Amino acid sequence: MRITKEYLLALLTVALIISSKNLFAQKPDKEQQNPATTAKTDTIPKKVFPEGTCSLPSDAIVLFNGDNLDAWEDIKGGKARWPVDGEIATDAVDSGSIRTKRAFGDCQLHVEWRTASDIIGKGQRRGNSGIFLQGRYEIQVLESFENQTYSNGQAGAVYKELPPLVNASKKPGEWQTYDIIFAEPRFNEQGKVVIPAHVTILHNGVLIQNNAEIRGYSNRNLKAPLMIQNHSNDHKNPVQYGNIWIREL
Repeated sequence: MRITKEYLLALLTVALIISSKNLFAQKPDKEQQNPATTAKTDTIPKKVFPEGTCSLPSDAIVLFNGDNLDAWEDIKGGKARWPVDGEIATDAVDSGSIRTKRAFGDCQLHVEWRTASDIIGKGQRRGNSGIFLQGRYEIQVLESFENQTYSNGQAGAVYKELPPLVNASKKPGEWQTYDIIFAEPRFNEQGKVVIPAHVTILHNGVLIQNNAEIRGYSNRNLKAPLMIQNHSNDHKNPVQYGNIWIREL
């Protein structure tokens, strides 16, 4: 095919349109932090019913297997204060959030969690917690089986940014799993982000985030601890955690 100036101009025009859309799609940090402008109510993810489990890979680093929270500390560096009973860790009242003692970057993360079966309340006050990748990017934990809230705040959302593709939540009181593949952002020599962070999530074996681009906070200090949130406004509905393991990629 003979490549003409008109053909090259058309290709350049398309490239500029795509670039401009991506540029203007990015919201300033202040707007991202404003609850009044970031809560999405226009779309409700379709519900599907999940099945499946995930076994422990031989190269996994066990962060919690029901014995103790020795791999964790509170967010001020003290001892993790979540009670452990019956191979379950609970984000109890006044126990604070916890973070791993070890820092992580690119990873595969497996987390088992559940809310109470006799849960009360609605919206964001219904078994609220969160898993923070590198202590920065929150994957929402919430009872979302039949709980209406903003879609980028329900279970499996990248909080206040990306709703899940579908609602794969089980009933209250049933154990649920997140299998998360996370790629940290990449920077050039000048410290500018050239590839944003990306995340893929399977919720109860169902794909809910597909290599999704995260446009939130990032800096050059890449590897950082994982954090699990103790939600200060939701003490009546504590979230419980079971097996947690991670693979460094």
